Amino acid sequence: MRKISSFLCLILSVIFFITVSPKIIYSDELDDITKQINDLQRSLNMSIQATAPLESQIKDMKKQISDVEDRVSFIEEDIATKRKNIDQSYKNLAKQQDILNKTVRDYYIKTYSFSPLSIFASAQNASIITRLLVYQKRGAERDKAIITNIAVTITSLEQRKKKLEDEEQRLSVIKAKLAVEKQDLQKVVDGAKKYQASLSSEIAQLSAKQQEIIAKRLGSLNIPRSAGTSTRGCIDDRNIDPGFSPRIAFFTYGAPHRNGLNQYGAWGRAKSGQNEEQILQTYYPSMTLKRDYDQGVQISTTTGWSGSIEEYVKRIYEVPDSWTDNNLAVLKAQAVAARTYALNVTGNGSKQICTSEQCQVFKPEPKGGNWEQAVNATTGWVLMDGGNPGYTQYASTHGGYVRNLGKFDGSGGNPGSFSELNERAYDKESPWFYCDWGSRASYNNTAWLKSEEVADMVNVILLARADSSTKDHFYQTDKPHPYGGEVWNEDRVKSELRSRSITPFNNVTDISVNADFGSGKTTSINISGDGGTQSFDGSEFEDWFNLRAPANIQIVGPLFNTEKK
Repeated sequence: MRKISSFLCLILSVIFFITVSPKIIYSDELDDITKQINDLQRSLNMSIQATAPLESQIKDMKKQISDVEDRVSFIEEDIATKRKNIDQSYKNLAKQQDILNKTVRDYYIKTYSFSPLSIFASAQNASIITRLLVYQKRGAERDKAIITNIAVTITSLEQRKKKLEDEEQRLSVIKAKLAVEKQDLQKVVDGAKKYQASLSSEIAQLSAKQQEIIAKRLGSLNIPRSAGTSTRGCIDDRNIDPGFSPRIAFFTYGAPHRNGLNQYGAWGRAKSGQNEEQILQTYYPSMTLKRDYDQGVQISTTTGWSGSIEEYVKRIYEVPDSWTDNNLAVLKAQAVAARTYALNVTGNGSKQICTSEQCQVFKPEPKGGNWEQAVNATTGWVLMDGGNPGYTQYASTHGGYVRNLGKFDGSGGNPGSFSELNERAYDKESPWFYCDWGSRASYNNTAWLKSEEVADMVNVILLARADSSTKDHFYQTDKPHPYGGEVWNEDRVKSELRSRSITPFNNVTDISVNADFGSGKTTSINISGDGGTQSFDGSEFEDWFNLRAPANIQIVGPLFNTEKK
């Protein structure tokens, strides 16, 4: 038996070197994944070193990791299939064990116990002797072939098993590494979010008093909320000379409300052919239209009027009666929104409603004309949110965006620039679509600012960042401190910066804005001047501007641009 073992080992050794195992399809794939993970690690390291929020880069990296995970899952399934096949091959091989044992024994007998003399002694003639020799030789060769085939099977199986175990081990390492990469990436994401959140809370957070002062300043602008008002609100100063140059102004898109129906936007939609139901569906997508709501609900106002809901709506003065495009579509949509709003805020008539723009513009006399036609055409039409009338906020001008829906309110896809926004927004014809709010009589009633005044805004933010204890000194320099403190003027702010080894700005030479044109928000403002170049978060700059700007000049919404002449 020792000779049998030696012979079998020899066969296995030879076959091991002369046979080639079947190719494992995904071996190269594992190498590719390893390389991709290493690339991700390099990208991640670069991201960690960056100072920006890294949103677009993180998004790409997440997609890469997701792709790798998909490929790993596919390979895991393939490995499981291979494991199953190999296990079945071992079961089949076990059945051949008896054949192998018998064949090896026969081969041994035929090879080592074979004696030609015994054949010659027993054979009767030469023909019989020849046949016996050939038969004996063929039998030995057949046995050898059987042994060889089984040995090849064993060798191939062992090679496949080893290859599979190697793949499983490499895949285990890759999965562990991938988990670490995902964890590290999440740390970067969390860090970016923390950075963004800290901009207002740690760098430029205004006090509650300062926020209250800003709110009062905005309120003093008399910003129109209704398209039917005769109040102008703001004037486009781009073609008005304030008497100095260079000059810079900050233009806001729309009024700050931007929720629900956009009155000028609805007018633009009607001009493009949309009917009242399409307009309502656009601005209140989560609500359903009920056409037979109770017309007998009684509404009372804070000024003493009372009557049915339908009589109340006939006295709403929210949009011009001349807006009759597309068969009164805008007026009908507004009538439904006004009816629904009144039912919602009064709890089906259980509470009173005010008569100003703070609620809805109401007058005791019916408006008549086209408006009454629109009210009659939509009698009983109410937008329902579940089982109750919805909260149908609306305003005159959104500036191209609906805040509560987070989307562009214009034709085509999202604009890629301010010029595209100006061209494609449905409410572009509103007098409040693009405005610089506020004015100074000494500068031709415009909101233009001097270069050094904008430089002062920059210096204020830089000092607030450097020392939060100085924040209560950054109010308007043309008015006294709102509650008895000390206001630091431009020169004092510069001096405080120098004392902290920070170079102040004396003038601004270049200014630009970056915006998110998907949601309608200024993301950052970049300013260059004799103090270098600085970039500020959009909301950070807006807050300090509205606190510091002279007279009643303000930025009134989240999306703003700059003009320089």
